Amino acid sequence: MDPRSEVLLRQAELFAGPLLLAGLPADDLLGQLPAARGWSWQAGEHAQLAARFAERLSFGVAPDAAPFETAVLFLPKSRELTDYLLQALAARLPGKLLYLVGEKRGGIERAAKQLAAFGSPRKLDSARHCQLWQVRVEQAPAAPELPALARRYTLELADGPLEVVTLPGVFSHGRLDVGTELLLAHLDGLKSGRLLDFGCGAGVLGAVLKRRYPAAEVVMLDVDAFAVASSRLTLAANGLQAQVIAGDGIDAAPDHLDAIVSNPPFHSGVHTDYQASERLFARAASHLRPHGELRIVANSFLKYPPLIERHLGACRTLAEANGFRIYAASRA
Repeated sequence: MDPRSEVLLRQAELFAGPLLLAGLPADDLLGQLPAARGWSWQAGEHAQLAARFAERLSFGVAPDAAPFETAVLFLPKSRELTDYLLQALAARLPGKLLYLVGEKRGGIERAAKQLAAFGSPRKLDSARHCQLWQVRVEQAPAAPELPALARRYTLELADGPLEVVTLPGVFSHGRLDVGTELLLAHLDGLKSGRLLDFGCGAGVLGAVLKRRYPAAEVVMLDVDAFAVASSRLTLAANGLQAQVIAGDGIDAAPDHLDAIVSNPPFHSGVHTDYQASERLFARAASHLRPHGELRIVANSFLKYPPLIERHLGACRTLAEANGFRIYAASRA
């Protein structure tokens, strides 16, 4: 069991009624709390839970319409996302109890202060390096409008400006990160067939690919529902069309790709996690056409070339700047 779930189960008597678990981990917590439902925005965790509890789960950027009397939010990494999620839950719980659980190193004590907008928070438990907080929602907010919380910025590119729309919790919220900026300058020479933006985030790469290669079929994939929603907003803001899908890593991508372009993630929550990138390298060839190309940007300190060469062949360094490198490799 996830340690956050273990802390909840120490207070199981509080969670016997209709309960919503928001951002829950992929463990047996739903099995231990039979009156609970789950709401996830992480496709991998959702898929694992759906194998056992499909009828008690929802996936997306807002809770579904099923009623609940209590809610627990598992603390996400982003403060802005925490604000949105707490408001979305508190709006459904006037006069009722809302809980927040998270790891100490994930900032639970700081995040607990955000509960004060709704009432008087109190700490119920501290164990397994986690804390559980409770607030009775005395000042229920209006249900938040997620698009109103988006940050927008404009990229001045050679073929004209591109408007980028980012939602709370999405990578590089409200700004262009250094790695993606470098990769944007090295997108020439791709085959204009079926192109994948893997880990699409706010959709910067996918939108640029669709504009630069208008005849291409562009697919954008991310594990996070808020990233998927951001990518769709970015496409719409620029009058572009592409397929945007939520899925758990490269295995969710279509086959017969001419190129995979990515600024691959290596963080999961507060933890460092290389699994998604390593699986991308291991499985890329099975999704690429012959001579199809993998082109990525990565921090210079990451030892990616040997991993890429193990599965694809010769790895070329196309550029290096500001602590990042552009790597490219083609399927034989």
